[in-house]
Amino acid sequence: MSQTVRGVISRAKKQPIELVDIVIPDPGPGEVVVDIIACGVCHTDLTYREGGINDEYPFLLGHEAAGTVESVGAGVTHVEPGDFVILNWRAVCGECRACKRGRPHLCFDTFNATQKMTLTDGTELTPALGIGAFADKTLVHERQCTKVDSEADPAVAGLLGCGVMAGIGAAINTGNVSRDDTVAVIGCGGVGDAAIAGAALVGAKRIIAVDTDNKKLHWAREFGATHTINARDLDPVETIKDLTDGNGADVVIDAVGRPETWKQAFYARDLAGTVVLVGVPTPDMKLEMPLVDFFSHGGALKSSWYGDCLPERDFPTLISLYLQGRLPLDKFVSERIGLDQIEDAFHKMHSGEVLRSVVVLK
Repeated sequence: MSQTVRGVISRAKKQPIELVDIVIPDPGPGEVVVDIIACGVCHTDLTYREGGINDEYPFLLGHEAAGTVESVGAGVTHVEPGDFVILNWRAVCGECRACKRGRPHLCFDTFNATQKMTLTDGTELTPALGIGAFADKTLVHERQCTKVDSEADPAVAGLLGCGVMAGIGAAINTGNVSRDDTVAVIGCGGVGDAAIAGAALVGAKRIIAVDTDNKKLHWAREFGATHTINARDLDPVETIKDLTDGNGADVVIDAVGRPETWKQAFYARDLAGTVVLVGVPTPDMKLEMPLVDFFSHGGALKSSWYGDCLPERDFPTLISLYLQGRLPLDKFVSERIGLDQIEDAFHKMHSGEVLRSVVVLK
């Protein structure tokens, strides 16, 4: 039988969110009902509310979540009731052309639950990133659940479901940062600081943080930045070169996603260095540069979706490192809030007051 729980929805573009009753169906084949313990407030949820993803309202918001498997549908073998899991929005299919070529992190046909969660009047909900975890419970595909060590704090673990994994993966998986590399990160919010933490984890010798907010630069040092640059006071490109013997950084990560920051990343890298774009640009943004500059620079220009992660490979490893005290994931949690405080959390995130507000339900 279906069950009715509390959930946070967005009914219309740029309208305040609502805490309402939603209906969760029993899991069907390949589906899982997860009892949500904690869910981070990510900028993507705000983008859904603002109409920046699509117009398939009403949205059931929330996706950076951890919880416990409550029940499973027919044929589910990946998890079982009682498992502590992190939810992910890129559940690879194993069958598309990317998967079959050994590039599952680029999967073109990721899994979601088949059944729809609804309002009590039967209106179908669109779950954010196929998850919808600003709710007491949610319905997902079994492959959207990754089992990890239950000793982890759920408020911390759930952040790997999106932003923190995107940043760590941008450094380690996409940028291939390794020991003794020089790294620059432009934009020191949650994703940028996660990239800094990832670079520090693998032993980068110099990590340069760039932002226009001194508070964020202070946070960046807590995650491992060795140098900071306030771009309001200093030219980022020239300062990064000065800090890298005139060469530029081996890897430059743009965690902002604007034409001007991407250009800074391009010109601040070493000639054979790598630029990683992990900040998400809007569809209207254009880039205009001399083509000869691309020709005269070697290296690589990459974009990073979800940190090019494989949840089954990366989540358990990163949780293990966190539990060993080697990865400070707990520092990303700025505050713990209830479902009725999410609108306020959006304002705090937009103004740069927090790295992550985390909704704690249990």
